[in-house]
Amino acid sequence: MGSRNFFLDKKKLLFQFILQLKLLAMHTQLRMCLSTLHPSGALKQPTLRVVAIIAEGVPESDAKQLISYARANNKVIIGPATVGGVQAGAFKIGDTAGTIDNIIQCKLYRPGSVGFVSKSGGMSNELYNTIARVTDGIYEGIAIGGDVFPGSTLSDHILRFNNIPQVKMMVVLGELGGSDEYSLVEALKQGKVQKPVVAWVSGTCARLFKSEVQFGHAGAKSGGELESAQAKNQALRDAGAVVPTSFEALESVIKETFEKLVEEGNIPPVPEVTPPLIPEDLNTAIKSGKVRAPTHIISTISDDRGEEPCYAGVPMSTIIERGYGVGDVISLLWFKRSLPRYCTQFIEICVMLCADHGPCVSGAHNSIVTARAGKDLVSSLVSGLLTIGPRFGGAIDDAARYFKDAYDRGLTPYEFVEGMKKKGIRVPGIGHRIKSRDNRDKRVQLLQKYAHAHFPSVKYMEYAVQVETYTLSKANNLVMNVDGAIGSLFLDLLSGSGMFSKQEIDEIIEIGYLNGLFVLARSIGLIGHTFDQKRLKQPLYRHPWEDVLYTK
Repeated sequence: MGSRNFFLDKKKLLFQFILQLKLLAMHTQLRMCLSTLHPSGALKQPTLRVVAIIAEGVPESDAKQLISYARANNKVIIGPATVGGVQAGAFKIGDTAGTIDNIIQCKLYRPGSVGFVSKSGGMSNELYNTIARVTDGIYEGIAIGGDVFPGSTLSDHILRFNNIPQVKMMVVLGELGGSDEYSLVEALKQGKVQKPVVAWVSGTCARLFKSEVQFGHAGAKSGGELESAQAKNQALRDAGAVVPTSFEALESVIKETFEKLVEEGNIPPVPEVTPPLIPEDLNTAIKSGKVRAPTHIISTISDDRGEEPCYAGVPMSTIIERGYGVGDVISLLWFKRSLPRYCTQFIEICVMLCADHGPCVSGAHNSIVTARAGKDLVSSLVSGLLTIGPRFGGAIDDAARYFKDAYDRGLTPYEFVEGMKKKGIRVPGIGHRIKSRDNRDKRVQLLQKYAHAHFPSVKYMEYAVQVETYTLSKANNLVMNVDGAIGSLFLDLLSGSGMFSKQEIDEIIEIGYLNGLFVLARSIGLIGHTFDQKRLKQPLYRHPWEDVLYTK
């Protein structure tokens, strides 16, 4: 017993060791996959020169490593925590510039003469609009992000703009905290920037607070007088930048600087380009009533919008409260109207009488064989339904069609039957494999009895009976079957109710409504046969040899 436990413990330890190896392998694969998604992975790609890091909350140690690697390999990082940048009329990276409407309003569809750099992404979109109102627009705009350690600085981009001939002036939007703006001050003092620079450092309200305030960005935190917005603005002003007295005055200062350059002939007129027509958002256009979107489906029988579903406009609660039955629901969904009670009750009688006709008919046989083959309910049901046609349960529409045509044309039963015979067409609704003159179909008798008691008119049924009388003179089994009874009586229902026009009656017969009644009814029996076989756990069916005639 002790030896057995020893081997069990060894086996358990081996299993745990294998599991740990698999987890280690999965972890390694995951790290390899994630490495290609990490900014450092992008920086290592030889074809990438600029990487924008949109993510916020990048650890400062990671940011420092990324910046060090980028500078050592002549790469440029925009961010972290940036919305990206845009070169007007060319491309954008990240989420900057906003919607299509904003891009058009800010003239970002064609290059202007202003280079813009900001720490704030939200304010960059605001300044794009401001610059577009008072100048010919921006040539390039960058939001470097508000983290303590940005991948590229304000001065990096100002020095780059200074070397771009199309950029004639620069606009800088800084903020309190850190010392990034002072690198721009040094560049201005050293004469590295020859083009006009309009600058403003936000956060002058910080002095109104008694204690140190942390603004939205990680780097927007004043750590002393030199990091205050007032000190930075004064340093930029002293270095030669054009600095307004307040943010509200920034727009007018940008305008004055631009107009001065135009007067001096330093900025040639930018040819205005008509932006391509951008289709209006479909949902917006629909709400404003400008367009009507084409529908893919048209439905007139039900509506599931609102508090409850409706059948032909009748709410579900009304159907329940008024005690509607299956016949009433069929009248709403099939005929789009609420038929009189005798009509809906007749529909229900048809469903009940046609629900099943034993296991030997073709539809039930197919469902039984399919169910015994282990197939699911839907497959078994469909296999039985597929047998419905002109020879099995699908003659109701044809019976109604031919009986109606013959009656409406005033043909005698003799003329009708003999005319069909000459065309080589069997009379639909007449004839049965089992029933005969002396063994009538009880279902037919029940339907006829109900119609005589409740229908205002049974002219089509009486004509069908006259046809049956004539066909029985030819053969004993040419009796009216249930298809003929339902077909002729439905004609009486449609015409006698006074709720259908002649055109509607013809359309109902042509579409196949009446065969639909048999399909609906017989589905009940086919489902029952499927459940019966599964409940009995019947094996796979194989037809017996003795029931097959093998011949050459």
